[in-house]
This record gives sequence, C-alpha cells and structure tokens, in this order.
Amino acid sequence: MKFLVIHPRRSAVCPAVAAAVLALLSGCASHPGWLPSAGPSAEQVAQLPASPQGIKVLDVTSQLAVQMATGASRPTFGAQWGKVAAPAFTLGAGDVLEVSVWEAPPASLFGASAVDMRSGGATARVSVLPEQMVNSDGTIQVPFAGAIRAAGRTTQQIQADIAAALKGKANQPQVLVRLLRNATSNVTVVGEVAASTRMPLTAKGERLLDALAAAGGTRQPVGKMSLQLTRGGQVLSLPLDTIIADPAQNVYLQPGDVVTAIHQPFNLTILGATGANREMEFEAQGITLAQALGRAGGLQDQRADARGVFIFRFEDPRLLPKELANAPATAQGKVPVVYKVNLKDPGSFFAAQDFPMRHKDVVYVANSPAAELQKFLSIVGSVAGPLAIVNSLSN
Repeated sequence: MKFLVIHPRRSAVCPAVAAAVLALLSGCASHPGWLPSAGPSAEQVAQLPASPQGIKVLDVTSQLAVQMATGASRPTFGAQWGKVAAPAFTLGAGDVLEVSVWEAPPASLFGASAVDMRSGGATARVSVLPEQMVNSDGTIQVPFAGAIRAAGRTTQQIQADIAAALKGKANQPQVLVRLLRNATSNVTVVGEVAASTRMPLTAKGERLLDALAAAGGTRQPVGKMSLQLTRGGQVLSLPLDTIIADPAQNVYLQPGDVVTAIHQPFNLTILGATGANREMEFEAQGITLAQALGRAGGLQDQRADARGVFIFRFEDPRLLPKELANAPATAQGKVPVVYKVNLKDPGSFFAAQDFPMRHKDVVYVANSPAAELQKFLSIVGSVAGPLAIVNSLSN
C-alpha cells in the first residue's frame, strides 16, 4: 500500500488539511455536521433528552423487554369467553316452525290427513299443520291447543306443551316440532372473507372457526389476518394464526355475534447501517427486534455502530416506567420514546429476542465513528491528491 506524504513547505493549503485531520483524529467520536450521513450518530441520539422536545431515551434490558412483551399482550378470546358454553338452542320471534301431530287410531281430532309410512302405514296417523311463525309476542297458534309460548324455549319444550294441550282432545297425541327457518340465532361474518354471510346457529354449538369456514375462508394469507369478535358491548381481536394454533381461542359463538376478518398489514421501517433499508411488513402475530434485524440483513460490519441500535416509537404511556408517567404526549395520547440497544453486550441479544416490534416503528442503526473517519479521509484524499500533483509539477 502506498501512502501520500504531503510536505507543508510545498503547499500553503497542506497545513490546513493536516490540522483538520488532527482535529478529527482527536475527536473522532463526534459527528461533524458537514459530513454526508444518512442519520444521526449514536451520541446525537443520546443527547435527545436534553433537547427542547425532551424525548426520552431508554436502554433496553431483558427486564424492560419482558415488561414490554407482557404489557403489550392483548386480552384473549379464551380468557374473556372461554368459560361460556354453547348456547341453549332456543327459539325467538320470526322463527318459522313446522308442527306435526300423530294420533293413534281412530284419529278423532285431526282425521286421517296423512299416513306415517315410517310406522308401517297401518296405525298411526300424522297431521302436518301449516307453517307457524313465532309472533312478536313470542307465541304460535296451534289448532285446538291455542296460543303456545315459543320464544326463549326449545323445540322439545314446545312439543310437550302442545301434547299436553291436546290431551283429552286428540287420541293419544304425539307431537314433533321442527325449525324450518332460523331468524334469530345467527352470527354475522363480514370483512376479508370470500363471501359475507349470516350463519345460523344449531344445537350442535358452532365455534369461531366454523363461522370463518361458512364464509368461505379469508381472502388474504392467514399470517396477515386478524379476527375481531363483537359480542354485546365488547370488541376483541386476535391474530388468526393464534386462534388456529390455540384451541382455547376457538370459542363458542352466541346469537348476535359479529365476526370480522381484518387484513391489517403491520409494517415498520429499517434505516441506517443495515443490510437493507426498507419498509418491512410483518405478521399480525408480531415479531421481535431480533427478527426485524435478521430480515433486514443484519448490521453492516463496515459501517454499523453495534452500540447504537435505536427504536423510535410513539408509546402507550401505560407501558412506560412510572418515572415517565408525566412525559409530554402527542394529541393522540402517545409518548415519543427512543429505545436503545447495545449489541456489543452479548446479553442484549436475549433482550432483542423478547422486545416486541409495533406497527409503524422506526429502527435505526447508527454509523460507527470509524465509518465517519473513513468518510472524512476520503474527502481529504480527494482534495490532497490534486494538490500533490500540482506541487510535483511546480517543482
């Protein structure tokens, strides 16, 4: 390797160049503002708390990473509704029923309107009554039995009531009540599904994934989908792959539930001395800092300051340490915070595996002081080279 030696006697400019080199060497940890750069140095980010904005910088430890992961965990379907059993299948106003009445011969009340071939065609006679819709007052009208309460009751209970009302009028009556059209026990499925639908509930007891299957499944990859369940005044959502992997989250559905399939592409931005600067989408289930850096190609050996890995985030104040409870917040109630990770510390790799990334996070890896020095020396070389040529020609 050849080195260019510049003699001060041969150029009036050379002392200034040499002085600048010495100045940078004596303070190479600082970042001269006039050097080209893709972002601030680690030292400049560390000075944010002293800025007028007063942005807090927090060191990411294993304890903080676990606290963030635990605090960010959302209520689950299993915890909220896991103990709710399948609903008792009862009828309601608007349901349409079919009532069939069997009489032993001789059929004295309804007559021989039809023969029940399942009984051999010799004895029992069945009368199929016109379709009955449950009225707004919750009753149906049965000939010779009168008004029978149906709303909030099962078909077996209604059968028993009709048979009791016909006792002494019909000859040994047997009654069958069948639901023809279910108008009240339904679940609505909407969102990013193949076909939105109203799924009727049955006595079997349908679960959350049954509703998704009834709608033809999702139109987007499973890893990028969330299911939102609205029940009464409560609204909860979970990543779809979490529901598939954990049977406890596949809860029983209740009449009136609304299931919404949501495609929300979560993303973060990777900047600085990494393998690739880009906007990165990630799964609804979430990823950690270690995964994000890995997907970005890791840190660049020639440029990165491993002590200066930063996550810029608008944080929920409830997740911050108590001493930051009164930190200035945005109009949306979020607190601007910078999390700092020192990957020179081997223990920080465990924290990076626990630290959860959030939607719209910005991950920035600062340049090392050596990289800034290399930039400066390249500028010095581009200036000193022509000067040396001029000096050699003048001599």
